[in-house]
Amino acid sequence: MANPSKRKSDAARRANQVVRSRTMLMMALLGVATFVVLFWKLYDLQVRQHDELQEKAVAQQTRSTVITASRGTIYDRNGLPLALSATAETVFISPYEINSYLEEQEEKAKEEAAAAEEEGRPYVPPIIRDKEFIARGLGRILDVDPETILEKMEKTNSKYEIVKKRVDQEVADEVRRFINGEIDDEGNEITMETAAGKTVLKENPSQSPVKIRGVYMEPGSKRYYPYGSLASNVIGFVNGENEGGVGLEAKYNSILSGTAGLTVTARNAVGGDLLYQYEQYYDAENGKNLVLTLDSNIQYYLEKGLKSMLDKYDAKNGGTGIVMDVNSGAILAMASYPNYDPNDYGSIYDETLKAQLDEKLAALAADRASYKTEEEYQEAVSAATSSVVGSQWRNKCIDSTYEPGSTFKPVTLAAALEEGLVNMNTTFNCSGSIMVQGWGKPINCSKRAGHGLQTLEQAVGNSCNPAFITMGLKIGTETYYDYLQSFGLMEKTGVDMIGEVSGIFADEDSFNSNVVSLASYSFGQTFNVTPLELIRAQAACINGGYLYTPYVVEQVLDDDGNIVLQHSTDTSRQVISEETSAKVRECLEYVVASGGGRNGQVAGYRIGGKTGTADKTGTGDVVVSFMCFAPADDPQIIMLLTMDTPSRSTGTAVFGGTMVAPVASSIMSEILPYLGIEPDYSAAELVGADATVPNVVGKTAAEAKEKLESVGFAYKTVGDGATVTDQTPAGGAIIPNNASVILYLGAEKSDDLCTVPNVVGKTASEANKALTNAGLIMKVSGATTVSSGNVHAISQSAAPGSELAAGSVVTVQFGDTSVLD
Repeated sequence: MANPSKRKSDAARRANQVVRSRTMLMMALLGVATFVVLFWKLYDLQVRQHDELQEKAVAQQTRSTVITASRGTIYDRNGLPLALSATAETVFISPYEINSYLEEQEEKAKEEAAAAEEEGRPYVPPIIRDKEFIARGLGRILDVDPETILEKMEKTNSKYEIVKKRVDQEVADEVRRFINGEIDDEGNEITMETAAGKTVLKENPSQSPVKIRGVYMEPGSKRYYPYGSLASNVIGFVNGENEGGVGLEAKYNSILSGTAGLTVTARNAVGGDLLYQYEQYYDAENGKNLVLTLDSNIQYYLEKGLKSMLDKYDAKNGGTGIVMDVNSGAILAMASYPNYDPNDYGSIYDETLKAQLDEKLAALAADRASYKTEEEYQEAVSAATSSVVGSQWRNKCIDSTYEPGSTFKPVTLAAALEEGLVNMNTTFNCSGSIMVQGWGKPINCSKRAGHGLQTLEQAVGNSCNPAFITMGLKIGTETYYDYLQSFGLMEKTGVDMIGEVSGIFADEDSFNSNVVSLASYSFGQTFNVTPLELIRAQAACINGGYLYTPYVVEQVLDDDGNIVLQHSTDTSRQVISEETSAKVRECLEYVVASGGGRNGQVAGYRIGGKTGTADKTGTGDVVVSFMCFAPADDPQIIMLLTMDTPSRSTGTAVFGGTMVAPVASSIMSEILPYLGIEPDYSAAELVGADATVPNVVGKTAAEAKEKLESVGFAYKTVGDGATVTDQTPAGGAIIPNNASVILYLGAEKSDDLCTVPNVVGKTASEANKALTNAGLIMKVSGATTVSSGNVHAISQSAAPGSELAAGSVVTVQFGDTSVLD
């Protein structure tokens, strides 16, 4: 009987079922967990890290080159470029590619050596363009320390390390020749061109030059300032990052800079460019252009005169100058000294600043032991250097304040006239000083003996402090303070420039609490203004009472010359009436015609003005200044010159009328004719006015004499011929019409040069005699209508001892040494 089949017990079956169920559950859980992990990883790579990985892929497969936008040009009002950009290139290296390039060269050299040995032929190892070779070559061309380049090459994971930015085209072309293997690291020519036009190595004509890999150039631009330091404190400069550093370059940086472009090129496995495989080009948008109100010619006249004054009188703290259109606020010229060349803004050009830096560095060196580390000492040296260099970038016309002194008196005069407290018939009795309530000692006049009884016009011409204090006290504290605010003196002018500050004045409650401040404010002391704030208020005093906002940018143009922005001249407010302004002009014209500003006269023009000599409170130093405008009866332009702390040992009295007014006269004598403002000579001035010498060579003696006499010239003859064979000065020369023309009648004209005599300090007749005897012609400028007996030559256009051709014109500036401010 067969055994019945064995059946598992129920317990065993249940156990198996549990195991199977658990196994399936575990597999399901593991499957779900694995799927979740994979899903999360996929999500992380494709979603969370999508942008980052895409950037890495693009970076590995492409090369992006930034195309710098061309920075906008800055023009003067006549379209002359004051700042412009030219093509330049940035040289950079890819240490990653240079490393691979070096390995390839070495591997290739080994293979060639092995092949030569196997074939039994001689082998000359090639020159390996190693890192040192590349660094030496680039360093020499770019004037960069090779060690610095080698340090960059050590970053072998990097594909972009800048060697030098904004390389001039000529230098960039030499770098390109070095990359192409045409020159070696020392600049020697190592290639030649075959008859077939192929470039080969000189030493091995069968071999083409080996190009260096890993050195690249990208296009860009470099900022140039073609006129160097001209208007540098206004224009500013572009720093190493191609961003505006100071001045208009900084103020209008976003408008001038434009938008950069981009070139994207595919790369191969070793980082080389795959040309024509993939390339995208995104155009750069060039910056917009600025058209300024500055006139480069007027700017030149201003800077030339200002610098000569500062040098002559050894001004310790420099000076400022502003020329402005009185009827719009447009700034025609603005200068601040010391200045600099924006093409090399890190160098110090002013000798006084150089001396200051040397003094600071010497003090630091003497105290070197006190620094814990060399780094701390070098930081102190760097800070001292930066401080001095930075000081020459300042525009003192807008970012520095000073006590104006007597050039502020036109504001007091205008307020007193407008309030009806004085008129042209008002008189003042000056005893030489005046007492003011609340001040324990008298306030002196510049003339300690006093001016005696004087009219309003005479008081202004004498710059009489007691007279102006009297006017101020009549006006009263509250009303006077209102005028200060109305003339815009207690706020920034709003000029479209960077770095402007406002003046320093007492608060209203303090000012109104006593009359001592009122008394000192009346003649321009114990408060501070910027030169621009002051000239703005002065312009309102003479232009009919209208206060304008000064500005320097007339237009913004796009790349095609279309006007994007046009300045609109708006009057802030009318401070005084037309009638009051006319009276102020009348008084200020008297200042130049007969008062303390008579050294500011310009032959043929009606000039108004006001001198100033302001004590720098608590220092013992002074700021001397002069404001002038023309024509006095219908003002077109106004100018303010200041000089901070002139030397007291130059032999010239330290007053605005003696130091600054003559320079203002010289500058205005160039500006006014340039602007087309015609002179109107008086009968006295007409004698000696400029005239053009007629050409009389070839004429008979009689004809020549008649021609010269008809235009006012005297003449002298040399020789006894019948015909003029030569003349001095030559026809077409412009000389004073009271000069003598030398006619050569058959006699030979001498080519000997004339030595210029020193005429400074001489009277007009003495100076004329000295120059005439030297064979030269004198042109008179400056105080031409003064008859005080104190008029002497104060400067001459040609240096004593220099040599000039016979008949050359020497301009002699005359001044009255008796003036006081």
